[in-house]
Amino acid sequence: MRILVDSRGKKFLADSNDLHTDAGYIKGEEIEKSSTGDVLMTHLGKKYTVLDANINDYIELMERRCSIILPKDMGVMAAYTGIGCGNKVLDAGTGAGASAIFLANLVGPNGKVYSYEIREDFAEIARRNIAGFGLNNVEVKCQDLALDLVEKDLDLVFLDLPKPWILAEKAYSAIKTGGFLATYTPFVDQVITLHHVLKKVGFSNIETVECLLRGMEVKSKGTRPKTRMTGHTGYLTFARKL
Repeated sequence: MRILVDSRGKKFLADSNDLHTDAGYIKGEEIEKSSTGDVLMTHLGKKYTVLDANINDYIELMERRCSIILPKDMGVMAAYTGIGCGNKVLDAGTGAGASAIFLANLVGPNGKVYSYEIREDFAEIARRNIAGFGLNNVEVKCQDLALDLVEKDLDLVFLDLPKPWILAEKAYSAIKTGGFLATYTPFVDQVITLHHVLKKVGFSNIETVECLLRGMEVKSKGTRPKTRMTGHTGYLTFARKL
């Protein structure tokens, strides 16, 4: 997959269609003939660079009909759990497949991601998105995880569900000793219930964090934090099976 990027960092898919933007248009045949690294000009003289899409580019532009977990939260999850090459991961719910793609990229071709989604329309979109990035280490299951969890010896179970505590016991059984549970929940009430249940089930090292991301505005007259920032998205709760 290739993309076109302008001087503002705005990204567009590079395919055989004409590209129409506020900075002008580029003919589809010109885009189709281009190579990575080429600079294309719109009819108004604005530059667009052709690049190979990395995972963040792809997730940003891929098809979706639901919200996705942002890179700031996925990055924190990866750092806290130490997930990496060759690991086995369970992901639920799949949504558009953003978390499954992120995790599959981390565990590599020798690892495996099992992703559960109860909605067939979301599952189909996720399958297309996963295939579009060229991943073959993800298995998307359109099933209710509460009824059908069969995987064992997992390094990580990641739950992006309204009531993740319902699956606490099943997750504990599926995770290998030393493995992690991670959950993503938007409300404090969910976190309170989750902590109570995780302790009862037997998880250790239970911790909840929130990642707030604020950029810096660098100008000739001075540098200061940006007035707009990516604030609260959700709470990440981590627990380990010991």
